[in-house]
Amino acid sequence: MAAWDLAISVEDLGPDAPPVTLSVASDLHVGGVILKLVEKTQIKRDWSDHALWWEQKQQWLLRTSWTLEKYGIHADARLLFMPQHKPVRLCLPSGITLRLLACFSNPVFQTVMGICRMLNIRRPEELSLLRPIEHKKKKKAKDLDEEIYDLTEVPLSSASRPCLYNGMPAHFADSSQMEAIYKMLSVTQPPPAPEVIAKQYRPASVVDKAHIHGRWLDSSRCLMQQGIQENDQIWLRFKFFAFYDIEPKYDVVRLTQLYEQARWAILLEDIDCTEEEMMLFGALQYHISKVSQSEPQMMSSSAAMDDLESALQSLEVKMEGESSTASEMLETMTAPDLNDYLKIFRPKRLTLKGYKQYWFKFQDTSISYFKSKEESIGEPIQKINLKGCEVAPDVNMAAQKFLIRLLIPAPEGMNEVYLRCENEQQYAQWMAACRLGSKGKTLADSSFQSEIQSIRSFLAMQKSSSSSHGNVPASDESINTHSLVSPRYHKKYKPKQLTPRILDAYQNVAQLSLTDAVMRFLQIWQALPDFGLSYVVVRFKGSRKDEVLGIAPNRLIRIDLGVGDVVKTWRYNNMKQWNVNWDIRQVAIEFEGNVNIAFSCVTADCKIVHEFIGGYIFMSTRSREKSDTLNEELFHKLTGGHEAL
Repeated sequence: MAAWDLAISVEDLGPDAPPVTLSVASDLHVGGVILKLVEKTQIKRDWSDHALWWEQKQQWLLRTSWTLEKYGIHADARLLFMPQHKPVRLCLPSGITLRLLACFSNPVFQTVMGICRMLNIRRPEELSLLRPIEHKKKKKAKDLDEEIYDLTEVPLSSASRPCLYNGMPAHFADSSQMEAIYKMLSVTQPPPAPEVIAKQYRPASVVDKAHIHGRWLDSSRCLMQQGIQENDQIWLRFKFFAFYDIEPKYDVVRLTQLYEQARWAILLEDIDCTEEEMMLFGALQYHISKVSQSEPQMMSSSAAMDDLESALQSLEVKMEGESSTASEMLETMTAPDLNDYLKIFRPKRLTLKGYKQYWFKFQDTSISYFKSKEESIGEPIQKINLKGCEVAPDVNMAAQKFLIRLLIPAPEGMNEVYLRCENEQQYAQWMAACRLGSKGKTLADSSFQSEIQSIRSFLAMQKSSSSSHGNVPASDESINTHSLVSPRYHKKYKPKQLTPRILDAYQNVAQLSLTDAVMRFLQIWQALPDFGLSYVVVRFKGSRKDEVLGIAPNRLIRIDLGVGDVVKTWRYNNMKQWNVNWDIRQVAIEFEGNVNIAFSCVTADCKIVHEFIGGYIFMSTRSREKSDTLNEELFHKLTGGHEAL
């Protein structure tokens, strides 16, 4: 049995203090080392949060029952004894910076769970941490002026849900100062000044966006292993755009921060939208900031009412369940008919022909089309199965353009088809039907009518309503239009030109409550074609040039870097397996129909891509029955790779 002297630096003694030397034996366990160390320092304090960090191996010695021999620690090991929780400056999507204690020893996934628990954000698996974008040296001085709200005194709890008091976590109800911080987290920020927008970093190309996505921290390793130091700045952002179970009543902070992230994505042109949509986003921001001043908080309810409501809900579900068989039979018997003349266009075919009119019939989850209504008894020209396809709107109310863009899965990628509707009535019905069909639902589904309704209300918002000037402010003094739109429109239009257009769109949303307006903003954001795309520059196997891989909640997209066009799309539900060769850092994916792709990553570590794919597959496994418990083990299995194991 070997014995030697072990030098351990104790952080609490200060940076210049010499290391404490202990004489140890190879069979001494880590807990024994800590005990000896604490006795030798002779400092009386709570050491329960402290642990040993092994500098050369970049690992925490958290298994206190393991011996030094089992860990492989010898006399040359550089060990540090320090707290596992340290303060960091956490920048939220709303731009607010908090100073709080984060766990430096657990995997980042658990650290984020702890932060979200403290801030009362449900579904923490949708968020993660990333390194901030470095600013030029000049800005450093200004950064020091930013206001930081201190939450380091908040006790760290291990309960899965914070204890609520007056709709906020108990630790925020301790003082009026803390209460003010919570209100700040749960209330939308006023529109930023145009100068502030102009100063922010704006990704100029897909490659710039890819560089930002290369900054995500690894969820299966701890902060310490990734070079994050005490008091460093890190960003908390929504990473996986699969938002599950949003309840405005319980998700006040979550909804506010999600809205802020969406708003900044639009203001900084991180996501493309049409001019019409930009005016609508501007109008909604104007309305939200106006209403949030008079109606400061989104609904948060008392516990007693919640209990009553959940009891009523479960009773409703039980009663629904008992009568479902009869009602289901009745529904399938009375599925509405949907057939009409529409126009179709296939851009991928090498043809200059435009839209051709056919008689379309919607049945189950498929669309069939025939030359005419009379021929619809026979065989169709083609039958398109919508299950698993992608449905995107392409609408311009001013030009009366109502297009439905379908991306249909095929072995070699995706086939693109456009359907053109004559009017908004027809568009709302067919768009709703296509959306249901893509989810594998028929027109008999109870959500068909509500889907039509939500499409109609969305179209109504985009209509210009110059005739009615009901509750529009007469003067434009109260509205700074350049705070509501992205810099591209600052250059294109003067504020005087923008004001009537934004107020015009505002007419259609002026009646909405704060919660409804925020939800509507998020719905329109989620309906944008590029929504939820995270980019990585990759090099496909056998290719000589760099390309971009877009990772979305339900698919992977191959994008030509030169032109910016989508070359191919692969859906996760056609994926058989994916592997990472960690030695050559290459991701290989196999899809149904013997389709294999492989690529190495240029702007990010392949672990980031692996985590995105595994993360989205994990998000799709969440369901109502097990909604309260987060299967952390499954998340690490899907996203960790061999390094995590």
